[in-house]
Amino acid sequence: MNIAHYLDHSTRIGPERPALYHGPALHSTYAELQQRVKALAGHFTRQGLAPGERVAIYMKNRPAYLDALIATWYAGLVVVPINAKLHWREVDYILEDSGSRLLISDRTPDTTLASPARLLLLESPDFAPEGQPLSAPLTRASYDAAWIFYTSGTTGQPKGATLSHGNLACMANCYLTNVDHVENDQVLAHFAPLSHGSGIYLIPYLMRGCASLVPASAGFDEAEFIELVNQHRGLAMFLAPTMIRRLVDHLDASQAELNIDHLQAIVYGGGPMYERDLRDALTTFGSRLVQIYGQGESPMTISVMSREAHAPYAEPGEVSADRQALVPVGRPHPQVEVAIQDSEGNPLPDGQEGEICVRGDSVMLGYWNNHEATSEALRGGWLRTGDIGRMAADGTLFLTDRVKDVIISGGTNIYPREVEEVLLQHPAVHEVSVIGAPHPEWGEEVVAFVSLHRPLDPAELDQHCLERMARFKRPRRYEVLEALPKNAYGKIVKTALRQRLARQQEESAP
Repeated sequence: MNIAHYLDHSTRIGPERPALYHGPALHSTYAELQQRVKALAGHFTRQGLAPGERVAIYMKNRPAYLDALIATWYAGLVVVPINAKLHWREVDYILEDSGSRLLISDRTPDTTLASPARLLLLESPDFAPEGQPLSAPLTRASYDAAWIFYTSGTTGQPKGATLSHGNLACMANCYLTNVDHVENDQVLAHFAPLSHGSGIYLIPYLMRGCASLVPASAGFDEAEFIELVNQHRGLAMFLAPTMIRRLVDHLDASQAELNIDHLQAIVYGGGPMYERDLRDALTTFGSRLVQIYGQGESPMTISVMSREAHAPYAEPGEVSADRQALVPVGRPHPQVEVAIQDSEGNPLPDGQEGEICVRGDSVMLGYWNNHEATSEALRGGWLRTGDIGRMAADGTLFLTDRVKDVIISGGTNIYPREVEEVLLQHPAVHEVSVIGAPHPEWGEEVVAFVSLHRPLDPAELDQHCLERMARFKRPRRYEVLEALPKNAYGKIVKTALRQRLARQQEESAP
């Protein structure tokens, strides 16, 4: 079944119910949203786009994003969401790799693209087309692709995790049965990027006939968050742990009034939640926090830490002196199987660390156009997540490490290999190693250790990166060494670099 059917279902039940807010103002009812979606889907089909072909969306959060997203599914097409922070060169790679026929965007390229994808700008008359609308969602099977999420690869170029209509339906049911109790008078606020989790979190709320809300700022702003919560009842949202920390600090500093009774749920994930931060958040927001653990290959469907499981952290008690004290990521969803396995795929006993592996109807079809990576990730019927963890006897799952040294900054994954390869393109760079360093606001920041062929101002490296990658990926610090530390096999030892940063932090502490 095509998941765009959920729009028609909710429109029949409540055509005049609110479907979309832009900031505090109502943007459209369900009947109005359905009308725009049908018109845009009809335009896609008249342009010769056939079911199964890919449509990329590259824009900031705005109401039109939801029109484009649902209309793409309505026409039987596959959504390729692209992070609005990416550089056009990175966008071009995704367009070519996915074979996207159409790119919907709120901006024009600042460079020549190799991809032949046709550009549809929001201000174009074609985005509000006249002509015969599509009468109903085109039929798709549960195993047909619906969403290709490009997750930056630790071995080079990004890989497209391909999710089917069935995968997304399973994810939505996991949310409704295990994450939160959703009623049709609730509102899902998109403070996080629609190109990531927030875009597909739309699905369970669409099933229930709820409204979405897109902030006028098109992103996350603490003052705007407070204003919107005070104006709307039943507000739910996904936030990265760093966003929650920023909100707590802002409320403490500003003494602003927040009507927490208007908050239905804050679902968080995408990065580590430290014990101190969690206790502070529970003091501020009460029993409204739910943690989810998932990844692009099985979104938000690996485990969930319920409101009830958060209760011990809300009780007065001694806080661990270690700011990075481990908080569990909950228990596996009943709809999936989760196991801790060794590198050979053998199950490990409770309490022993190994790779977290998942199987079930939420797990991706594979990586788009990448059989080798698919074979590596999907082995023996299991998705090998690349995350290291352990499971207690009661099923509580702990995430203890991240394979491949991924850096999580502000809830967004940054893969060192990508940054290293860009830096190595500079003729003055001899060797480079990129790691994450703790950051009080973003969780981690990118630090590049480099050895050089000749003296060089780090500002030149910064400009080199800005011209070739998204701004948020570039290193915030450059450490120049005569040579990078290596082991007996000639491999750069990132552990030694992390220790060096830790010593610098200790020496600079007051």
